[in-house]
Amino acid sequence: MIPKLHYISQGTTIKEHLENAQAACESGANLIQLRIKNASPKDVLKAAEEAREITNHYQTRLIINDYYKIAKQVKADGVHLGKEDAEIATAKATLFSWQIIGGTANTIEDCSILINEKVDYIGLGPYQFTNTKTNLSPVLGYSGYLTIIGELNTKTPIIAIGGITLNEVPKLLKTGVYGIAVSGEVTRNFKAISTFNNLLEVEGALGKEI
Repeated sequence: MIPKLHYISQGTTIKEHLENAQAACESGANLIQLRIKNASPKDVLKAAEEAREITNHYQTRLIINDYYKIAKQVKADGVHLGKEDAEIATAKATLFSWQIIGGTANTIEDCSILINEKVDYIGLGPYQFTNTKTNLSPVLGYSGYLTIIGELNTKTPIIAIGGITLNEVPKLLKTGVYGIAVSGEVTRNFKAISTFNNLLEVEGALGKEI
């Protein structure tokens, strides 16, 4: 089962990414996505090896952003591929059968393509404006999620992403999203992880009852 809360690593240096990943694990994160940009593949590999050691210690899942070959090399739990990254089929042919693949989407068309390619989850966003990503796709907002998820009617887990704070979680879950991915909100306060987890369990259960 895919965890409902994904922490996307943040930091101005690789060291900060790893320190934040460890802090997230210590605070109860069930899944860390190591997302390092503007670094050499060699440096990303070294960081991924360290992140694998950290997450193994806490029995936390590790997803590598972009680098599917590195994900295989360090035996991460999977890879997350952006719209400009490798083809899903290429990654699937390379990875171990037990490794999961997530893909980025901004539209119904994006989601449909990913569903047809049988990804394990879809990172749909952005929910609202965020500084953690350059070349931001059009903001979806609450109504965007409501429309897309309603039309898709899929069992593929949809993970909302993009500037999500604790206050927005109950409302967001009413759209039918499976879970959320956060970066800045958790990096500012790792204690928020337990609150996020509680909201996702309690509000998610209420959503199912409705």
